[in-house]
Amino acid sequence: QVQLVESGGGLVQAGGSLSVSCAASGSTFSRYVVGWFRQAPGKEREFVAAISGSGGGTYFVDSVKGRFTISRDIAKNTMNLQMNSLKPDDTAVYYCAAYYGSLPPIRVDPDKYDSWGQGTQVTVSS
Repeated sequence: QVQLVESGGGLVQAGGSLSVSCAASGSTFSRYVVGWFRQAPGKEREFVAAISGSGGGTYFVDSVKGRFTISRDIAKNTMNLQMNSLKPDDTAVYYCAAYYGSLPPIRVDPDKYDSWGQGTQVTVSS
């Protein structure tokens, strides 16, 4: 398994941008698919995006397509989620997660991910 630590996030007005990052340690990060999930108060954890080990494959939930981008730096064992044109509905705790494997198929079920970060808050004000 890998250990994951998120950073970034914060408070932004609607229409603004934020990025959240995920740093990994403990294993060969390039062999792990990394995903971002979010959880708003009173709601289930929701898949947001994922990126393959090589960084060549990316997937997004429909609600963030065209607004969010995902990238990873294999040499630095980091992954970044850039969020643009943010909406109040994007407010949630954002988690990075990982599993050993490849894409496709994409895994959107959080139970399929083995490693999780502690989460970071993203708040979008209207």
